[in-house]
Amino acid sequence: MQVQDRIFPPSDGSKPHNHQSRSKPFPIHTKNLDFSAWASENLYKILTILLLVATVAALFYLRNYSTAGGDATALLCLQSTQSRSIHPKFPRINWNSIDRIADKSTPFSTFRSEKWIVVSVSDYPSDSLTKLTKIKGWQLLAIGNSRTPKDWKLKGVIYLSLDMQAQLGFRVVDFLPYDSHIRKTVGYLFAIQHGAQKIYDVDDRGNVIDNDIGKHFDVELVGESARQEVILQYSHENPNRTIVNPYVHFGQRSVWPRGLPLEKVGEISHEEFYTEIFGGKQFIQQGISNGLPDVDSVFYFTRKANLEAFDIRFDEKAPKVALPQGTMVPLNSFNTLFHTAAFWGLMLPVSVSTMASDVLRGYWAQRILWEVGGYVVVYPPTVDRYDRIEGYPFSEEKDLHVNVGRLIDFLVGWRSNEHRLFEKILELSYVMAEEGFWTEKDVRFTAAWLQDLLAVGYQQPRLMALELDRPRGTIGHGDRKEFVPRKLPSVHLGVDEIGTVNYEIGNLITWRKSFGNVVLVMFVSGPVERTALEWRLLYGRIFKTVIILSREKNVDLAVEEGQLDYVYKYLPKLFDRYTSADGFIFLQDDTVLNYWNLLQADKSKLWVTNKVSKSWTSVSISGKSDWFAKQAESVNKVVATMPAHLQVNYKESVKDEQILTICNSEVFYIPRKFVSDFIDLVSLVGEMDIHHKVAVPMFFLAMDNPQNFDSVFNSMRYKQKLQTNSTSFYSPEASAVHPWNVSSEQDFIKLVRIMAAGDPLLMELV
Repeated sequence: MQVQDRIFPPSDGSKPHNHQSRSKPFPIHTKNLDFSAWASENLYKILTILLLVATVAALFYLRNYSTAGGDATALLCLQSTQSRSIHPKFPRINWNSIDRIADKSTPFSTFRSEKWIVVSVSDYPSDSLTKLTKIKGWQLLAIGNSRTPKDWKLKGVIYLSLDMQAQLGFRVVDFLPYDSHIRKTVGYLFAIQHGAQKIYDVDDRGNVIDNDIGKHFDVELVGESARQEVILQYSHENPNRTIVNPYVHFGQRSVWPRGLPLEKVGEISHEEFYTEIFGGKQFIQQGISNGLPDVDSVFYFTRKANLEAFDIRFDEKAPKVALPQGTMVPLNSFNTLFHTAAFWGLMLPVSVSTMASDVLRGYWAQRILWEVGGYVVVYPPTVDRYDRIEGYPFSEEKDLHVNVGRLIDFLVGWRSNEHRLFEKILELSYVMAEEGFWTEKDVRFTAAWLQDLLAVGYQQPRLMALELDRPRGTIGHGDRKEFVPRKLPSVHLGVDEIGTVNYEIGNLITWRKSFGNVVLVMFVSGPVERTALEWRLLYGRIFKTVIILSREKNVDLAVEEGQLDYVYKYLPKLFDRYTSADGFIFLQDDTVLNYWNLLQADKSKLWVTNKVSKSWTSVSISGKSDWFAKQAESVNKVVATMPAHLQVNYKESVKDEQILTICNSEVFYIPRKFVSDFIDLVSLVGEMDIHHKVAVPMFFLAMDNPQNFDSVFNSMRYKQKLQTNSTSFYSPEASAVHPWNVSSEQDFIKLVRIMAAGDPLLMELV
């Protein structure tokens, strides 16, 4: 709430008049002319006069302040967080008698667009604003105020000056200050009136990364272009946690957003675990800003050593994260996407300080968002925002630091029995005024806003059952999702942190998260009784399971029988055994897999060593032994019986039937979507004698075009033969290393020690 001390002009005390006494025929008692005695005798009169004078002065002061454009009610709002003396008048609205407002005053009356960018402008167009006009498919709408140059103009932008805003017929205009970005409220209504389905709320100093909003946000929530995916979500296990600092999740533990209660800035621990939620109802999407993130004045003025601009970077690869009901996050008007189901939440309060308006809006909107089944999602860096080296004074944010903690607790505990969304919204705004979070002016402003929404054709979303009031089940082990944030260079009281802290456990969790549903099939040529358990110990930390194949079956060690020359024929039964796996990696025990270098690989594509020249070769069968000719003949028979899509793929890659493609196939990956094709190809081979080194490349060329293969194994370190294991040959930067001999426990220990260069936690195994 806007907090100002009441100031009363000093009143002049009444002076006693000196009257001359007339002579009386009888004796009289003369009054004591001592001032202290006189004041004592007339104390009640003095107090009465002083009170009257003070009251009149205060009334004149409030009247003049209100006439000058101030909010007289706000002046009387006490700073005490326990004040409950405000009793505003509740607006009575006939929701069924609101007339439609059409655009009859602007040249854009017939213009329609589904995607709008709304920005407030106080100066001539910035470079960032010009770049916003280049974003395809989005209409930029600029809202002027009393500080905007009269000749403001930018090609491709719809600009609404103060005069144009006044002619639109919106009720909210009567409540808006002339010189503030809060006038964006008019822009929101204008966009909705002109067909908006998505509104991107920004300021004029942010550059959208790659100039592509859809690349960073979930612009489409339904339909073919929507991302059908689950989203990481903060855990609701602790019912007492009502607010989180999202910057921790994105790698900046010592930075906090504007609007975070100051008593929470020391909570820098990362999440023990997350849960997941299905996407589709992230109706409010908050982006993170690189450069100058949305920070408060306390951070801005205490973390600077000099006048250098902030350039704070967040983890672009961290996953987006959702907020469960009961947990909130600070939102702003600098980098936030609203979907139509949350358009009612765009209203910027008018009775609070300007730098508190969007944050209070964000908390208010999050609480109502739960009523329609929606939630907030915070996204990795979406804009680069330039620091102009001008922070806002603390006084501009006082409403945040005085009351925001109490506001969050109040909102989480608030309940309403109203049966329509707009009635709930109006009730909440009223109660927030009663509680002193804003004034009666915002109650009336909310009423005007809701009526204007209906007048421009907005449809109220349907209410949903509040999850907060349902019993929440225990979060099982399988529902716990792990992610440990990176710790990126930051700023501490003017001192830069140098370097990135490596969280080995966090890396392990990341690898497990990426490959925890991938099955590793390993063929062991060496003595399994000496190495099978070790291989499971090494790779079982990362993959869903490790299946060991060998020439001889070993029930005690869970080793299955298989023949390397025809090992591909054993894979279909393993595919059927793990029908929920994302994919399958095949690996021979003479090849080391550096799993930490596989994170960037696309698990929906095929991986094979087709670019490793000594592993993958094309051989002309002319002049070669009968073995090559027989293999080529068998391959041609299989190709002739392939289904159309497989045969076409193969023949596009292999033009000459006299050419035989051979791959040593030490390591390859088959994603789930190609499993059925692989099984079909194995069945086409049947009893034919096609070697593993010939069958695998044939299968891969049939399943997809080589240009679509993932290039992850291009970095493989490869030699045909190596006399002895050599530390100089091994490279932790390679995706895989071949050959490497492990035939005993001592060999395994040496391997683990050298692999620790990429995974330091491996040293715990030895």
